[in-house]
Amino acid sequence: MAIKIEKKIKGYNVVKPEDKAAPAAAPAAPKEAPKAEVIQMHESLERPETLIGSTYKIKSPLFEHALYVTVNDIVLNAGTQHEQRRPFEIFINSKNMDHFQWIVALTRITSAVFRKGGDVTFMVEEMKAVFDPRGGYFKAGGVYMPSIVAEIGTVIEQHMKMIGLIHDPEMDESTRRLIAEKRAAYEAGAAKKNSDVSAAPAAAASSAADTGEPTNGFPPGATLCSKCNTKALVLMDGCQTCLNCGYSKCG
Repeated sequence: MAIKIEKKIKGYNVVKPEDKAAPAAAPAAPKEAPKAEVIQMHESLERPETLIGSTYKIKSPLFEHALYVTVNDIVLNAGTQHEQRRPFEIFINSKNMDHFQWIVALTRITSAVFRKGGDVTFMVEEMKAVFDPRGGYFKAGGVYMPSIVAEIGTVIEQHMKMIGLIHDPEMDESTRRLIAEKRAAYEAGAAKKNSDVSAAPAAAASSAADTGEPTNGFPPGATLCSKCNTKALVLMDGCQTCLNCGYSKCG
């Protein structure tokens, strides 16, 4: 059957029989601009009028004046069996203004992470892994700190352990006994080598005072342990052994 075309032909297309059977395609919907997926970890908590916290003092040879780190906690589910303290904000104060900018930036970012919620304990390891290109220092007790940021991370770790957010694995009795035996054996061997046993403790104390190195009861000649960062590594029976954590290079 002939069909009369009354309009001007602008184009043409060959229609196959299978094309007639296919349903008409729906018009394509307009594409929306991509949006960032924001995940809210918990409900927003407004800052209470009063917070509880603790202040820690940091005395570093890198600073002329001491740093005072204050960590404030928010109490969740107060008065119930599920009551829990969580760090909410941190402040660092000092008379030294040389590093004021990065200290303020560090406190604001850390406080923002605390308020975000979730597992915030990762901040400890991140901060303890910061190394000062000028070199680290030893704090009281012979513990090595690679930077002032690392010591701030250690303070935060100490606070999280205090409120129960981080649980430090306790040393078992067998390990304690082994460390005590190794320490006694080392001290007995050192006393045997020294001809004047009575003068040995005084000489060791005098040597430690002259060098200004805190030994915290460990032998003055002890070196740094790579596991606990404490100057408690001594040579026993041809093997480096730590008198603080029990680590041994010989296994």
